Amino acid sequence: MTKLQPVILSGGSGTRLWPLSRRAYPKQFLSLVDDDTLLQSTASRVDGLRDNAEILPPLIVCNEAHRFLVAEQLRSSGHAAGNILLEPVGRNTAPALTLAALDAADQDPVLIVMPADHAVKDLKAFSRAVAAGLPHAMAGKVVTFGIVPDSPQTGFGYIRSGTSVDANTYTLDAFVEKPDRETAESYVASGQYYWNSGIFLMRATRWLELIERFRPDISAAVRKAYDDGQKDLDFYRADQDEFAASPADSIDYAVMEPLSKEAGECLVVPLDAGWSDIGAWAALWDVSERDGVGNACHGDVIAVNSHDNLLHSQHRIVAAVGVQDLIVVETSDAVLVAHKDHAQDVKKITEHLDQEGRCESEFHRRVHRPWGAYEGIDVGERFQVKRLSVKPGASLSLQMHHHRAEHWIVVSGTAQVTCDDKVFLLSENQSTYIPIGTRHRLENPGSIPLEIIEVQSGSYLGEDDIVRFEDVYNRAPKTD
Repeated sequence: MTKLQPVILSGGSGTRLWPLSRRAYPKQFLSLVDDDTLLQSTASRVDGLRDNAEILPPLIVCNEAHRFLVAEQLRSSGHAAGNILLEPVGRNTAPALTLAALDAADQDPVLIVMPADHAVKDLKAFSRAVAAGLPHAMAGKVVTFGIVPDSPQTGFGYIRSGTSVDANTYTLDAFVEKPDRETAESYVASGQYYWNSGIFLMRATRWLELIERFRPDISAAVRKAYDDGQKDLDFYRADQDEFAASPADSIDYAVMEPLSKEAGECLVVPLDAGWSDIGAWAALWDVSERDGVGNACHGDVIAVNSHDNLLHSQHRIVAAVGVQDLIVVETSDAVLVAHKDHAQDVKKITEHLDQEGRCESEFHRRVHRPWGAYEGIDVGERFQVKRLSVKPGASLSLQMHHHRAEHWIVVSGTAQVTCDDKVFLLSENQSTYIPIGTRHRLENPGSIPLEIIEVQSGSYLGEDDIVRFEDVYNRAPKTD
C-alpha cells in the first residue's frame, strides 16, 4: 500500500488575525473554526484516506520558538510528537519542504504538503481529491490542488489548468499572480482558473531531484544543515549556520513555476471542500457559523439590531448595538474594532506596535512555556505580579536573576522549591522568598497543576534577566 507522509509547514505568524494571533502564539495554534486548533485539524485531515494509503505520523516543520507548542498540541490530539523538524531561521517553504523530504527520503513516501493554518470543512471532498492525485504522485508527477473559486478574489494567486488527464485531474499550464478585480472576474467566468491552495503531492525523492535541478544552492545548503543537525528531545534541529546560508524561496517560485513549463510534469486536481486560508478576519467570518442575521459570535456576546458582524469575546461582554459589517475582537489586553472591508489592514496595527517597541504584537498576556504558562497580573515601578501554572511533573530551569528578587505564594497544588542548597516543599497558602543572585528552581511533584503567584521586585524585570544552569528542555541560557 502507498505510504502517505503528511508534511505540515507551520511557519506563519498570522499578523492579520491580531489580537488573537500573536507571533509567539500564531493562528495555527488557535481554535478558530471548531474545538481543534488549526494545526490539530491539519494533522487529522488525511485520516479519511486510510483505505487508500498507509498514513504515516505527521512530520512538522516549525521554528524554534514554537517547538513546545507544536509538541503539546500534537500530543493532546493523539498524534505522535516525535517528528518535528526545527528551522533555526525562516527561509520560506522551499527549504522547509527540502528539510522534510530529506527526513522522509529513506521510505520515499508520497508527501502531502499542507500549511498548518488553513481550514477545510468538507473532509470527504478533500479525501476524494487527494485520492485522485495519489496515483499520479506515485508515478513521479507533482500534483497541486486548485481551489474551485466561488468569487473573483484579488487576494489569491491563481492556477490555470490545461488539458484533461483523467476525470479529476488536469495538466497545470501556469501559475498566475494576484489579479485585479476585472481580471479575477474573467478568471472565474472562464472555469479554467483555480485559487492556489499551497497543498502539494509528490514523492520525497522526486522533490529532492527537482530542488537539486532548479535550485542547487538551496539543495546544497539544506542537505548540509540536515546532515550537521542533531536530535533534541522530540525535535530534530537543523544546523543553524548552514540553514541560514540557504536562499529563501517558496515552493512555487523555486520548483513549481519552472516545472510547469515542462508538459505534463505538473498536474492540478480541483478541490471544492470549503477551503479557507483564514488570511484575515473577513475570511474567518466567511467560514464561521452565523445566526439568522449574519452575525458570527464567539464568547459572551450580545447583539441588538446588528447584522453581518464578527463578534469575538474572550474575557468580557461584547455588546453591539445598531452596527453592521464590523469585526470586534476582545482579548485580555487588547480590543480590535475594524470594518470588514479593511480586514487586511489589521497587519498595520502590529507594525505600529513594533515601531513603538510594545510587546502586544509578540505575546498575549498569558505566555506559554514548556513547563506550563505565566500570566501578567499587575506591573508598576520596580515590581511585577504574575500567575504561574506548572504542569504536573514539570519543572522550571535551575536559574538565577541579577536584578530581581521573587516572592512565591502557592495558590493550589504542591511546589518543590530549590533555593541554593536548600530543597523543600510548599503547599497551599504557603510562601517563600528568592533573593537576588540565588540559584533557584520551581517544580511540580504532584498530580494536579501547581498555581503560584509570583511577585517580582527589583531594578530590572525583563524576561532576559535569566541565567540558566540546568534545564530539562535543553533551552538556551536565556529565555526561549
